[in-house]
Amino acid sequence: MDRREFIGLATSLTAGLILSPTAGAAELPAPVTQPRIPRRRGFNLPGDRGLRGLSYRESDFEWMGGWGFDFARLPLSYWAWSNRNDWMEIDVGALKPVDQAIEYGRQHGIHVNLCLHRIPGYCVNGRELEPFLLFDSPRESMDRALAAAVHHWQFFAKRYQGIPSAQLSFDLLNEPPWMSDQTRYVEIVRALVAAIREKDPDRLIVADGADIGQTPVPGIVDLGLVQSTRGYLPKAVSHYTATWVPKNEFETFQPPTWPLIDAREQIWDKEKLRQELITKWQPIVAQGVPVHVGEWGCLNHTPHAVTLAWMRDLLALWKEAGWGWSMWNLRGNFGIVDSGRSDVQYEDFHGHKLDRQMLELLLAG
Repeated sequence: MDRREFIGLATSLTAGLILSPTAGAAELPAPVTQPRIPRRRGFNLPGDRGLRGLSYRESDFEWMGGWGFDFARLPLSYWAWSNRNDWMEIDVGALKPVDQAIEYGRQHGIHVNLCLHRIPGYCVNGRELEPFLLFDSPRESMDRALAAAVHHWQFFAKRYQGIPSAQLSFDLLNEPPWMSDQTRYVEIVRALVAAIREKDPDRLIVADGADIGQTPVPGIVDLGLVQSTRGYLPKAVSHYTATWVPKNEFETFQPPTWPLIDAREQIWDKEKLRQELITKWQPIVAQGVPVHVGEWGCLNHTPHAVTLAWMRDLLALWKEAGWGWSMWNLRGNFGIVDSGRSDVQYEDFHGHKLDRQMLELLLAG
């Protein structure tokens, strides 16, 4: 599809379902009940990524299943199979690693959740790299981005049609931006859900909370979705020294402790976490909406003892709430394998370094 055809498509969609926050309500009958999901726990698996070099290791799925975990969230960038200069192009061959990951999940009892971490028009990191923006831009730009996002999710829905939702779910887009009004995000979610259900009516769909995943979205409760939250507060603990986090998101720049006293003399402890991460979600929980923690974890610069104490409180709260979770990540500087911490006595594990103490804490939570 050339640029002129694409612009025509985006313009035609403006008057239809995709670009109207209310259109399509009749086409999307409210479910009799909200979806019910097991309390799935596991890890984000970014894979070994490149523009066309996406790959996954069967050992990750094997280890997770062997330990007793049952969830893998795959953060995907459409750049791996498409082109930001031609959003409607999809290289089918580049998706074979995703097909393989889904099969690894089936073989090892791991539910696979596909998330567009970079969707046409938006990524929480480097959104300015997109040619047109999905949020906070002129309507023509947002129309083009949403038309492309719809195209990609419809392709995925058709490609994986027939795989049961017990094995596979879709997470629409990762961590939408901070917003004073959720209207645009609700519009986007409704369009993407309608597009998916046109091809695959029974697919289990997840929508991240607003404000980088931290705020529930009442305007989509009627769609029968899982809503995904985050477990990164306080950033002064979870992202200590992280250069990619805006400075205004840190509660303090002092070396982390747990409990923590921030720059405003507020005490961060288990009850503060309950207030920030659990209580605000209760209105939609009361309506039957399932909540899952799509991402959480702690960068390896935070002292290990502090990390474990913070994690213990988070895990206790989520267990009490009945929420599953997906830690970022399995392998790497937030993970339990090859995390590169200087204050951990690692266990040799198939040639890798395993943080056994953290693993045992996760299994108990």
